[in-house]
Amino acid sequence: MEGHTMTTAMERDFDSADAAGLGALDNVVSMRDEGANEVSKRLLASAARLSRNAMTEIDWSAPLDPAKYGCSPEWSSLYGTAYWDELTEEQRISVTRHEFSSIMCIGIWFEMILQEMVIRDQYLGAYHSPEFQFALTEIADECRHSIMFSKASEKLVGRSYKPRPFVGFAGKFFKATAKNEVAYAGILVAEEVLDVFQRGCMRDDRVLPLIRTVNEIHVLEESRHMKFAREEVRDSVKGIGGFRRQFSALYIALGAYFIVTSLVQRQAFADAGLDADRAVAEMKSNSHFQSMIRSSCAHLMEFLDEVGLLTKPAMYWYRKANML
Repeated sequence: MEGHTMTTAMERDFDSADAAGLGALDNVVSMRDEGANEVSKRLLASAARLSRNAMTEIDWSAPLDPAKYGCSPEWSSLYGTAYWDELTEEQRISVTRHEFSSIMCIGIWFEMILQEMVIRDQYLGAYHSPEFQFALTEIADECRHSIMFSKASEKLVGRSYKPRPFVGFAGKFFKATAKNEVAYAGILVAEEVLDVFQRGCMRDDRVLPLIRTVNEIHVLEESRHMKFAREEVRDSVKGIGGFRRQFSALYIALGAYFIVTSLVQRQAFADAGLDADRAVAEMKSNSHFQSMIRSSCAHLMEFLDEVGLLTKPAMYWYRKANML
């Protein structure tokens, strides 16, 4: 399975660069993994060549086309429901903009968690090492991504969304306690789910050009972060005992559950002028949306299985979040 997973990862990294109009990522992920430092060297070279700047690349003052969606309609959490069928085209456009704003804001929330976990992991690390250098590069990327999401949310709907208070508290606990494979697999969860969602939206002419560019930038740069996180997880689980493996697998799954179930906030439906109670109920029972979530998690589940972190207790929570 390792060889298959590596091939998939390479294909996705090359695909990310092509979608952004930058060509292939050369040899950044073409060699077999040889540890975090070896991978980090290649990722640093890629970052130096291919990093993008949303602040200068996007015209934030340009008006939004009222006929364009905030995300591909098929990725709306209401697509395929009776409620979706009742909505006018204008309402569908509005709800996708609010949904995507919610997803970006939850992305900001988790990117702040990510930054703290990575800083803590590298706090007394080898400051001269490529691993340390790329970790800080990733933090810098995430800062820029959060600003990009913030500006895009302001442009789309003029407000932001936060997770429920309990989930916000759980996030504080997670970032204070997660380390090693738990921290980096938790990072991978959020990045993998968003990757497939954004990859589809960035190629869709029905979506606002601003949002397509936001997605292109995020997909390209997160492909490096996912590569780094996978290698950190592989290094962390080498030789660990059964109890730690079981505990880590369950902790990662719990974190994944709260991340995925927080993506579209109830308030987003209310702000779009919908009956929020009905919208949430139909979202939760929407088999199409559940299928889309599962498809976005396929590579993640393969990887967790490869490294021995897809245990039966963990699978319960992944199924509960429609990730498996």
